[in-house]
Amino acid sequence: MSSPHLPLMVWLSPSFPVGAFAYSHGLEWAYEVGDLHDAPTLSDWLGALVEQGSLRNDLILFATAFRAAKAGDAAALGEAAELALALANSAERRLETVTQGNAFVVAGRAAWPCEAFAMLSAAWSQDVAYPVAVAVASAGHDIPLRPALEAYGLAFVANLVSASVRLGIIGQTDGQRITAGLVPALHGAAAGAEAASLDDLGSCTLRSDLASLRHETQYSRLFRS
Repeated sequence: MSSPHLPLMVWLSPSFPVGAFAYSHGLEWAYEVGDLHDAPTLSDWLGALVEQGSLRNDLILFATAFRAAKAGDAAALGEAAELALALANSAERRLETVTQGNAFVVAGRAAWPCEAFAMLSAAWSQDVAYPVAVAVASAGHDIPLRPALEAYGLAFVANLVSASVRLGIIGQTDGQRITAGLVPALHGAAAGAEAASLDDLGSCTLRSDLASLRHETQYSRLFRS
């Protein structure tokens, strides 16, 4: 019996051509000004994104888009796609999500075709946010929602941990400890998103949002966000 998790392992691996490695989600600015300087501060920062910040919203949008694609509800899918872009609260956050989302759709259509991609094109003709793109592919390939949410969340955390290692905030071993320590929170966030609706969207990670805005004018940068 084939595992439904295998496509997720491919789509959310660093080798899938979406360019996730180029984005720090504002961490670069937070490191520059001293907000992030060791494993505890990074763990707290990422934990807030998972439980109260941008990842929480992304998972709710993912679940909404997934259900719409499963139900063949083009109107609901278009609404989720539009709202996902509207919630990108800085130019770089929008760049981060649409660059990866558009690239995912291109690669997915070419290598992992499904009817859900055609439905997405009919429902929404503009840039596609990353969580919406992965959700549509997951629905189109009959991947269960909960593991899809968990895998997306873990990939988000793993990418930011990797960025933090490259910035010099932490070493690789601490990076693995932080990732492992956030797994329970990721399980909880996925469970919450699975039962949530668009009415549950909201975040309270102001410092992270400011970091994204400030990064736009940071003098020396390794990352695009």
